[in-house]
Amino acid sequence: MASQIHMPGPICLIENANRQLVINPEALKILSANTEPLVVVAIVGLYRTGKSYLMNKLAGKKKGFSLGSTVQSHTKGIWMWCVPHPKKSNHTLVLLDTEGLGDVEKGDNQNDSWIFALAILLSSTFVYNSMGTINQQAMDQLHYVTELTDRIRAKSSPDASEVEDSAAFLSFFPDFVWTLRDFSLDLEADGQPISADQYLEKSLTLKQGNSQKDNNFNLPRLCIRKFFPKKKCFIFDRPTHRKKLSQLETLHDDDLDAEFVQQVATFCSYIFNNSKIKTLSGGIQVNGPRLESLVQTFVNAISCGDLPCMENAVLALAEIENSAAVKKAIAHYDQQMGQKLQLPTDTLQELLDLHRASEKEAIKVFMKNSFKDVDNLFQKELAAELEKKLDDFCKQNMKASSDRCSALLEDIFTPLEESLKQGIYSKPGGYHLFIKKTQELKNTYLQEPRKGVQAEEILQAYLKSKESIADAILQTDQTLTEKEKEIEMQRMKAESAEAAAKMLEEMQAENQQMMEQKEKSHQEHVKQLTEKMERDRIQFMAEQERLLDLKLREQALLQKEGFLNESRQLQKEIHNLQLEMERQKEQCTII
Repeated sequence: MASQIHMPGPICLIENANRQLVINPEALKILSANTEPLVVVAIVGLYRTGKSYLMNKLAGKKKGFSLGSTVQSHTKGIWMWCVPHPKKSNHTLVLLDTEGLGDVEKGDNQNDSWIFALAILLSSTFVYNSMGTINQQAMDQLHYVTELTDRIRAKSSPDASEVEDSAAFLSFFPDFVWTLRDFSLDLEADGQPISADQYLEKSLTLKQGNSQKDNNFNLPRLCIRKFFPKKKCFIFDRPTHRKKLSQLETLHDDDLDAEFVQQVATFCSYIFNNSKIKTLSGGIQVNGPRLESLVQTFVNAISCGDLPCMENAVLALAEIENSAAVKKAIAHYDQQMGQKLQLPTDTLQELLDLHRASEKEAIKVFMKNSFKDVDNLFQKELAAELEKKLDDFCKQNMKASSDRCSALLEDIFTPLEESLKQGIYSKPGGYHLFIKKTQELKNTYLQEPRKGVQAEEILQAYLKSKESIADAILQTDQTLTEKEKEIEMQRMKAESAEAAAKMLEEMQAENQQMMEQKEKSHQEHVKQLTEKMERDRIQFMAEQERLLDLKLREQALLQKEGFLNESRQLQKEIHNLQLEMERQKEQCTII
């Protein structure tokens, strides 16, 4: 795991206590610290069917999840065990073991339905564990699958019909694995050997007829076919004699049925090599903090009497992550500017170029870490933050320039100030000496490097502060005629006006630069957003194509089996999916 958390054993993630589902904060801490992609395998089944044994095997341990040895159900709620993935480096295998369904001690199976629904919502591979063969009793026990649309919502606001088709669920439902324990039949059909997968497919064949009995027979099979297009089946012989089952944790493989040992190894190998990373709609891979958020959103919804909604969960997750993405982007911008910027800059353009380069990188960071930014609200927040950062840097740059220029002027013009105090220029010919000395010191100031954007303004302000002194020296200089004094006064005014015009021109140029910077900033946001939207569109279309292909296959199978009504119903879903794909092709929103 990314944070090197070692879990020696499982911990309760969601406790089922007094008919209430309660999240364990310690389990959430473990998730929040794990930033690796998660492969989440959940197992569900009737109590006392050996679920925990398989999960311990997936963890690579003999002990961990409580097996129990009596009819009393051991696992209450959902227990979690995070272990390093044995086949994928830098990935975590999250094992979720659920309490046994149909526990007579509970008396109320309301929470069974929620446990079943949560296992579906949180996992990337869903294992249903049952005893014996797939017969009608096994299907009846799997009635929870027929209640999924009553327990889970894919969208916060379904269409006007208020009915969500299976495509919405397919986008986030896990792969389905059915494990059959103590299986005693020979796998064959029409006298020919078949695989466990073929056995499952045959077991899901629908029955012709319109009676209630036929509908009850077909409903769970239809639900499995619609919601879980990727299905896998494993059969297991009885592991050992019944009397030794209570010692299963301590028995060595040599003490177990050899066929059973091999079957368990095959099951584990399949899970390790084929179970996918838990992924949300849009290709969003789930890590620890994301799973933590999903757990909280779903359980809180159930506790409030609402249905857990995947769209709401993803949007809640997006709120958290997009807010964090803004902070990451700003931190990256600050780091880049901190490394490259040296105040004061010689020109405003130098600062703007540094800002633009850092801004571009910051937007990249945001795009990488954000998703489902509805109405681009968080990107707009980032844009506003970056604009404010630039304004702050401009102010800092002006202050740094002002401070440096003021210090330079104070240092360079000290000799002139001292001479004025001593009255050196208050004598005949003193005015020309004053002007000459002022020009010499001005040239010295102008040659100093890195004075910044305030260099001219601070200089002119200083010179303006000395105009009254220059005028006094001029008027008292007896070597100058009245005409010469008048000419000199006009020259001083012209010089001052020229300096003011130059500063105004520079200010206008800087305002133009700032306006151009805002436009370039907007264009950079639009450019990167457009690129991200195109990546998302490609991802979405690939996902929709996959769903469309699955529906078309199921429709073809229904037609082949002669279920034309079900095929027509599926055609509506296929049409809706195609319309959604067309709509997404045309949809484009730019900030």
